[in-house]
Amino acid sequence: MKVYKYGDNVDTDVIIPARYLNAPDEKSLASHCMEDIDAAFASTVEPGDIVVGGSNFGCGSSREHAPLALKACGVKCVIAKSFARIFYRNAINIGFPILECPEAVDGISAGDQVSVDFKTGVIVNETTGKRFQAAPFPEFVNGIIASGGLLASLKARGVAK
Repeated sequence: MKVYKYGDNVDTDVIIPARYLNAPDEKSLASHCMEDIDAAFASTVEPGDIVVGGSNFGCGSSREHAPLALKACGVKCVIAKSFARIFYRNAINIGFPILECPEAVDGISAGDQVSVDFKTGVIVNETTGKRFQAAPFPEFVNGIIASGGLLASLKARGVAK
């Protein structure tokens, strides 16, 4: 998976500009993802690509549109030094995997090929051969992500309709 790399404090208005929040569907959101920081992102990102960010990724407003736009683009996951708490929660709630691993962020460059094992938390920079260890999600969080989000997980368990 090819890497797109950004710096610290990438806020939700950069991930999906507020002027597109009334987009009719996820595909429309995806077509404008990251355009204010990387105009080519939406037209070059491919399913399975990975976004790498610095500290406080996803800061700003509490809208779930930001992780949803990334997921709708086909981004496999975001690896960052740290996440804004509301972005972190929104990502899990929509079934979008994210990993905190400062060492990986420092050891990965834009364009590198990277693989991720979410069960173990192992991140491998296939370009350089370097391996990094992120804290894996607990099994119940992996279940939420595998189900496609919190609501889908609850429905599958018969807790919600």
